[in-house]
Amino acid sequence: MIGATALLRQIARRRKRRLDNQNAIAEQERVLLRMVRKARNTKFGRDHDFANIKSVADFQARVPLRRFEDMWDDYWGVDFPILRDVSWPGLINYFATTSGTTSGASKFIPVTNEMIRTNTLAGLDLLCHHVNNCPDSQVLGGKAMMLGGTTVLDELAKGVWSADLSGISQKRWPAWFARFAFPPVDIALMDDWEKKVHIVAELIQKTDVRVVSGTPSWVLVLFDVQQKLLGHRAKADELYPHMEMLVHGGVNFDPYRSQFEEFLDGKAELREVYPSSEGFIAVQDESPAEGLRLIVDRGLFFEFVPFDELDDENPPRLTLADVQEGVNYALVLSNCSGAWAYIIGDTVRFVTVDPPRVRITGRTSYFLSAFGEHMIAEEIEIASAKAANELGVHITDYSVGAVYPDDNRPVGGHLYVMELVEDATPEFAEAFSTLVDNQLRDGNKDYRAHRSEGFGMAAPDIRVVPPGTFAGWMKSRGRLGGQNKVPRIINDQDLFQNLRDFADNAIS
Repeated sequence: MIGATALLRQIARRRKRRLDNQNAIAEQERVLLRMVRKARNTKFGRDHDFANIKSVADFQARVPLRRFEDMWDDYWGVDFPILRDVSWPGLINYFATTSGTTSGASKFIPVTNEMIRTNTLAGLDLLCHHVNNCPDSQVLGGKAMMLGGTTVLDELAKGVWSADLSGISQKRWPAWFARFAFPPVDIALMDDWEKKVHIVAELIQKTDVRVVSGTPSWVLVLFDVQQKLLGHRAKADELYPHMEMLVHGGVNFDPYRSQFEEFLDGKAELREVYPSSEGFIAVQDESPAEGLRLIVDRGLFFEFVPFDELDDENPPRLTLADVQEGVNYALVLSNCSGAWAYIIGDTVRFVTVDPPRVRITGRTSYFLSAFGEHMIAEEIEIASAKAANELGVHITDYSVGAVYPDDNRPVGGHLYVMELVEDATPEFAEAFSTLVDNQLRDGNKDYRAHRSEGFGMAAPDIRVVPPGTFAGWMKSRGRLGGQNKVPRIINDQDLFQNLRDFADNAIS
């Protein structure tokens, strides 16, 4: 009888041959037209003349760009939670609740059975890339752990449920994968995330875990709990003797990379994924430097709007036939859950066009321009990672926001609320501020102009908080663990003030 990993290896070879010969542009048009045909008799399809769409150009002429609020007000929210033949045929059985990273407000994103199947295939792609790169892999010889949110589904109406995406995914895992899944269902169902992590840490001691997957900051929390149980610092070879792959996604990995590489010590592969509530967008198929390969043949059609032109009255809508390397684009997608020309809020930059590989550069709302400095998340993340590396420290988490002038502060600037693994030295804040400031001056001319002579903006203010502060803050907002992420840039002044107040209490 053929073993599971041997069968996976055969599937991986076939998938690689297909990807090597793939025409991404043609695949994308095929995917779009197939989805359009399927949705032509929905309310959205009738409103936008889907029956007469024969090309990408026809689609773009009939379907304008929309954000979540537009889809919600015009379609999804009208009869919520019963969406039948609204923007996708049939009844929508699941809604993914977002983590509300920037504003704290949750959204309900439709998730169809078709989308669940495409997400599963994307996960299979991840395993395929791993075994193609590691010929001696026995990745399915043990368990795959996903450190996600609760899998408890809230019933909104008969046959309609909501949960975070990881919860929906775990609930709908195919039978072939369920045997490899960890933790057990009764543990995955727990909604007390802190208790769940401690139970998982204890169970891992007697479980052969080959794959670990989760948001980096929460995975580090798990590692810390495991080491406390052991009573000493330990690396992957002791905690996970047979680990082959650590999968991360959802946030920029650069601030965490050195911690994970030190922990793994060459023991396992690091692979990045790009899942979202609207679909599984991309996966790392080569080295980290190559970026993430867009999944172009499974239920998603991509468009790209130059970020600087996103708010124009009629911004250009580019396809894979038109994009260029190195340009920052707002990502737009149409999917098999009934989102059409939908601005998901992420920004990406192409590393290569053929095949299409991208880096996530931030969020459309993750930019800081309180004083006209026009900074995107990627610039802040790179500067912070470089400064931490030069000072030999490891960042656990951080958030950045604007502090405006007042009677006590004649010049405004940026405040970094930051948690470190190590104890901060008395000189740390000033040294980190100088390094970040210099990096941002070198890379952003608007920031450099506003920092000139210190008249337009003050130097960055660094506030180091005690260990556990960010976890405590996220818990206070009901956002602890799972897919919830600490926002890197906070433009909402009420939310940023809430963090500052929490940090002040933690310090005092």
